[in-house]
Amino acid sequence: MADIPSEKAQRQHTAAGLTIFCGLMVLLIAALVSLGIWQVERLSWKEDLIARVDQRVHQEPVPAPARAQWGKVSRANDEYRHVTAEGILQNDKETLIYASTALGPGYWVITPLNLSDGTSILINRGFVPTDKRDAQTRSDGQVQSVKITGLLRITEPKGTLIKSNDPANDRWYSRDVAAIADRRNVADVAPYFIDADATPNPGGLPVGGLTQIAFPNNHLVYAITWFALAIMAAGLLAFVFRSELRARRA
Repeated sequence: MADIPSEKAQRQHTAAGLTIFCGLMVLLIAALVSLGIWQVERLSWKEDLIARVDQRVHQEPVPAPARAQWGKVSRANDEYRHVTAEGILQNDKETLIYASTALGPGYWVITPLNLSDGTSILINRGFVPTDKRDAQTRSDGQVQSVKITGLLRITEPKGTLIKSNDPANDRWYSRDVAAIADRRNVADVAPYFIDADATPNPGGLPVGGLTQIAFPNNHLVYAITWFALAIMAAGLLAFVFRSELRARRA
């Protein structure tokens, strides 16, 4: 018959288990508090981002960055900047990007704008429904000499999370500046594109001004969740600790 553990051994075993449990709970609480603090910092960053973007969108338009400035264009400093560009649209080189908008499914019409210095900027002229994908069905809107006002956007390489661009078969799901320029043989193209504003095009198509400017900001909810879990974990630790003290006194 196996020896029955002595009362002293049982106490040592219980104390060791309690020590391990408390150590793990302290680490868990520290991790949860750290996650909460991180979300508070992210909240501050997101609110600052939203404020900066809102300021850019509503500023008076400035000339789009020229070739000498291309290397300095960045998402953090330039995306959604209100800009203008003037030149000749190369309508024979337009590209259609699959799009789902408030107007329904269809395409973004991406057209190179040839500037006076020989460089080009890809212009998202706006949305056309599926039955208007053929340029001949919207010939009134195929203007050439234009002044574009809109929002500077940063290239969207390769595709979306769901579908990848297929340049060889001319299937596009994102506005990948370099790939589109290469497919259409557009040289000296800016590393960004411009979303045209809602200024009406002849014939009503494409429809511009549909840029979605929305930044999910759930960081406060996440912070509250992590801090609440930390409080619950601390409460459980305190309960176990008090229960153990009472047991020892008894």
